[in-house]
Amino acid sequence: MGLERTGGVLGLFTHRLAFGVLFLRAVAVLPVLTEGKTMKYQTYEEGSPDTVIGNLAKDMSLSHLGAKTNFRMMKQFNSSVITLRESDGQLTIGERIDREKMCKHTLQCLIAFDVVSFSKEQFKLIHVEVEIKDINDNPPEFPSKESTLEIFENTAVGSRIPLDVAVDEDVGSNYIQSYQISVNSHFTIDVLNRADGVKYAELVLMKELDRETQSSYVLELVATDGGSPSRSGTTTIRIKVKDYNDNSPTFDQNNFSVELLEDAPVGFLLLDLNAVDPDEGSNGEVVYGFGNQVSAEIRQLFKVDRKSGRLTLESPIDFETKKTYELDVQAHDLGPNPIPSICKVIIHVKDVNDNAPEISITPMTSITAGIAYITEAAAKDSFVALISTSDRDSGANGQVHCTLYGHDHFKLQQAYEDSYMIVTTAPLDREKIAEYNLTVVAEDLGSPPFKTITQYTVRLSDENDNAPVFSKPVYEVSVVENNAPGAYITTVVARDLDLGHNAKVSYRLSETYIGGSPASTFVSLDPATGSLYALRSFNYEVMKQLEIRVQASDGGSPQLHSSAVINLKIVDQNDNAPAITQPALTNGSAEVLLPKNTPSGYIVTQIKADDVDEGVNGELTYKLLKEETALFSINRATGDIYLNREVSFDVNESLKVSVTVSDNGRPSLTSTATVFFTVVAGAPPSDRSAAKHKNHEMLQWDMSIVIIVVLAGSCSLLLLAIILIATTCNRHKRDKSGGDFQDKLDLKNLESGKSSHNGSNVFDGPPYTSKASFSNTPKMERGVCSGSEDGSEATCVYEPDTRIRGAKLEGYSTLPGYGKEAVRPITIWKGNSYTTISARDPQFSGKDSGKGDSDFNDSDSDISGDGTKKDFHSALWACTSECKILGHSDRCWSPSAIRSSANPPQGQHLSTFAKTASLPRDTVRRENYYQAHIPKTVGLQSVYEKVLRTDFDFVLVPPPPPERPDNMNEMTIPAFAPPASHK
Repeated sequence: MGLERTGGVLGLFTHRLAFGVLFLRAVAVLPVLTEGKTMKYQTYEEGSPDTVIGNLAKDMSLSHLGAKTNFRMMKQFNSSVITLRESDGQLTIGERIDREKMCKHTLQCLIAFDVVSFSKEQFKLIHVEVEIKDINDNPPEFPSKESTLEIFENTAVGSRIPLDVAVDEDVGSNYIQSYQISVNSHFTIDVLNRADGVKYAELVLMKELDRETQSSYVLELVATDGGSPSRSGTTTIRIKVKDYNDNSPTFDQNNFSVELLEDAPVGFLLLDLNAVDPDEGSNGEVVYGFGNQVSAEIRQLFKVDRKSGRLTLESPIDFETKKTYELDVQAHDLGPNPIPSICKVIIHVKDVNDNAPEISITPMTSITAGIAYITEAAAKDSFVALISTSDRDSGANGQVHCTLYGHDHFKLQQAYEDSYMIVTTAPLDREKIAEYNLTVVAEDLGSPPFKTITQYTVRLSDENDNAPVFSKPVYEVSVVENNAPGAYITTVVARDLDLGHNAKVSYRLSETYIGGSPASTFVSLDPATGSLYALRSFNYEVMKQLEIRVQASDGGSPQLHSSAVINLKIVDQNDNAPAITQPALTNGSAEVLLPKNTPSGYIVTQIKADDVDEGVNGELTYKLLKEETALFSINRATGDIYLNREVSFDVNESLKVSVTVSDNGRPSLTSTATVFFTVVAGAPPSDRSAAKHKNHEMLQWDMSIVIIVVLAGSCSLLLLAIILIATTCNRHKRDKSGGDFQDKLDLKNLESGKSSHNGSNVFDGPPYTSKASFSNTPKMERGVCSGSEDGSEATCVYEPDTRIRGAKLEGYSTLPGYGKEAVRPITIWKGNSYTTISARDPQFSGKDSGKGDSDFNDSDSDISGDGTKKDFHSALWACTSECKILGHSDRCWSPSAIRSSANPPQGQHLSTFAKTASLPRDTVRRENYYQAHIPKTVGLQSVYEKVLRTDFDFVLVPPPPPERPDNMNEMTIPAFAPPASHK
């Protein structure tokens, strides 16, 4: 099996997993890659196995450096042909090498591969070329042992006849060097070289033939190589002399040389051969064909048309397989005893850029195919993988340029003509980037260029460069005293960012002492999980806190460590009952002398007790058990026992009192003592002070009870504030919705024609016949009234100060609305009565034409028809200003009566009617109303102007009292009778 350095793709060398891991560890601290070197060796084929070819360590003088150097083969074409000893780089033959199979017909047979030598001092890439020398192990061989030739007796002297070509698999001097023919009188041979270097012999006629004299010849042709010793091959040639043939075909020329592009399509015409025979008939008809010596390979690639002589391409050719073809084309006629003519054609194949570059990547270390491994501890310019490129084309078409894409942590460095190295450009960190996906692009220099893209993965192997890290440096842990031995305390956790064995964390207690004893006698630590357990029962009164230091170690080599501190606090438990220390007890009792003349409130003795517990567990409370005489009391905090009244007992009489001392733990522990008071004569000692407060006991409040009381009080205050705010807001809303009126309209008085305005009846007349629907009742802030000249009629215009929204009077329903907004009633004065209608009454519209012309141009502002609407316009605007105010025509009192063509001052609308609605206009019913007859006065003009300048929700206008139809749903209000002073 052959391999050229610029030829085929070399296979990837894959190590076993165990070796890969060891190798990664070995090269973990390698320095940068140094400049490569080429080592050339020679060996002969057919050498016996284990034959030494060379020793890299000795030949490169690496053994004198003192440091141990290891070698590794990067390109492994065939692991059994040449082997490498990794300890010293010795190259040996692995198995028999057959050069003819490995490098067929190639003058130089090379086995090229790369070797990496690495040590602590250096890291080299060595290019090794082993040339396989040929030995003369193949003799020349002819295609057949015997061949027959036919020659016409009139063949001209000097004519050449091609002979079979001998084949020799050896090359160089071991190839065929000469041909020899047996001795004869008519023939000789001429040895020639073909364009592809093959030697062949042609038979040359030296003397005219005479068939009648000798009709056949037997010759022996011998081919001899140049080996030592030489080898030869022999064939027998039988020549038959045939009868005379007058003419033979003649080619235009005897030799042709053509060029053929290797990408030429099948059927491509190479030559159009032409041979001419002057004879007539069948003797002059020429046919073409290949010569007898043309090989089967040529016959498969090319074709000669038998009749036309056209030489065409039969099958695709490849410049990289063979560059030159030499063949013989013969032509002969169809007459009897034809004499063929031979034309030699040499075909030169021209290279075309039809092959894309080939990429072979051999990693420095590979556990998985297609993935290169490199340690994250590799330094800058460390070698990662070797890239070999090749292109079967020649010249510029075979020159390859290689580029690396993917990440700036790697780059390409050219090692040799067609080899590149992937090297690192910066320190690597697997914990940040564990894997790189690189893209290798190889492009030739042909036109157009061919490009090959290969994806490659570089994976970082882990180094033990990260120590375990605890989740926190200090663990605050507590355990209740009196725990059971072996009780679980806590678990410490440490993480290691490394992988595999380097990330396996184990825990242990540091060698620390607590109270003179090792920490390991107090607690135990699970080395795998980090769980901490108690080895003994802790006593808070003896030891209140332990400081334990824990160490975490990874599984790397060397190991990395980190530590953390566990502050183990012992939590007090109410496990100690109070101990009474005063008075001194004997078998749980004590005797105290009580003078008979002791006054009330005098402290007769004090009970003292100690509790070794702390906090609430050590807070003591003193109590007296139920006593029949009720002579004594005790201070619950201090334990002072004092008299409630004077002593009335006799001398030497004994009083028994039981005292309990309790702590505030849960559950509470209690100690009891019995005190015997013996009454003695005399006065009490003067050094004891009497209690200032009789029958008073200090209350010892529990802190939890205090907190609960405070929270309950705060919540109550908050609830009270919320209720107060809600009540205030609700009252404010009611006041606002009802209007800030000083007086409310009395519906009952209104129905009876009375009013509370100014404390007197304003209207006087018959009661209402029916109730009108109100949604709001306005407060009459002030009224402006004017009487007519005869005093029979009066007109009042009432001006509200505020708008009323949402107030609903009892007994009156609101009209239907179209939304959440309260329905506004519209109250107008007609004659001697009020008429209240809704602003959303279906008889009138709230639409606006959008032209700024108010209601008169609304699509439905007039329900009486177009003609009435037109008449209404002309009649309305014919009225004077007083007419519009005083009501000379009821048509003047349309609340939306604002001229569309006029430009009234901004904000001077009579009422919200002009903005929202038009009153119904019924021409039939209007005939039943009286016309108002009120004189023009300056006072009413001022009232009108005042009305125009005020924004109303309601406009109350009193027209003259008309005849009221029965079917009108109205409220009747009597006309106002002005006082005599206004007449």
